[in-house]
Order: sequence, then C-alpha cells, then structure tokens
Amino acid sequence: MTIQTEFSTPLFAPIGPYSHVAKAGPFIAISGTPGVDPATSEMAGPDAYSQARQIVKNFRTLLHGAGASLDDVLHVHVYLKQVGDFAEMNRAYAEEFGTHRPARTVICVADLPKPGALMTMNLTAVTGNGGPADQGSAA
Repeated sequence: MTIQTEFSTPLFAPIGPYSHVAKAGPFIAISGTPGVDPATSEMAGPDAYSQARQIVKNFRTLLHGAGASLDDVLHVHVYLKQVGDFAEMNRAYAEEFGTHRPARTVICVADLPKPGALMTMNLTAVTGNGGPADQGSAA
C-alpha cells in the first residue's frame, strides 16, 4: 500500500521533519497540530478556546486536501498543558465538530514544542474512497 504525504494545503510549515498528513488507502493520519493561524503563522490566541477552534479549523483544511471531512474522523488525541483548559477546549471542540463525536483521548503533558501552544491535537480518519476494497464484494 502506498503512503501519500504530499497535499496542497495552505497551512504553516511543520516545525520538524514530518508531514502534516499521511494517507494510505482509506486511512488518514494528521500529525500533532497546534492552534496556529495559517494566515499569520502565529498562535490563534493566548487562550485554550481560540487555540482549540483553530486546531479543528486546520484539521478541516487538512482533511479536505486529503479528500475527507470532519465527519470521517475516527479518533482524536488531545494533549493539554493545563487540565484547567479542559472546559474551554471542549467548548470549542464541540462547536467545530457539531454533532459528530469521534472517539477521543485527552492527556495532560508537561510541555509542547511550539512556543505559546496550550495544546496540540492529532487525529485518525477513515474515508470511503480508499480503493477497490471500498467497491464492495463481487459475490
């Protein structure tokens, strides 16, 4: 199975030797994404709500570039620097995801590589456009 990592998405450059998105068949993985506004390459705001909203907006852009949407998200990992930001992250997350509720894990961490980031999130999505197996069986 071929792994595709090149997508034309207008986001900030990764801060390390990795791709924002990797896709293999119907599976899509999005790397840890902080709340960076792609227009400025700066954090979307100093608070958890602003950063969480921007992360999910960035997810939407990355998924679209890979032929998917938020409705295709299977699981999200959230890494918070402060457990006190949980409620505001949840508020923004719920607003952006709407009624779709993928599985989710939230973990508190000591620090994050992006200066000013209060959190980062990554996800796994599954689409119905992965190839011949999605066409159903011929039986």
